[in-house]
Amino acid sequence: MFSRSDFFILLAVVISFALSAYLWFSGQREEGAFTALWVPSILCFGIYFKLMIRMRISS
Repeated sequence: MFSRSDFFILLAVVISFALSAYLWFSGQREEGAFTALWVPSILCFGIYFKLMIRMRISS
């Protein structure tokens, strides 16, 4: 099901989301919006990472 790398990717996403929410609600809206952009970037990296591992295994 989930590998160790999946948990690390999801942990990074949760930390990034929590940090962006904290920054947004503490009044640092620009920094919060910038940090919120990390969430989809980290998820895309995770998907790419998983696909590269699958391609190596199937080759």
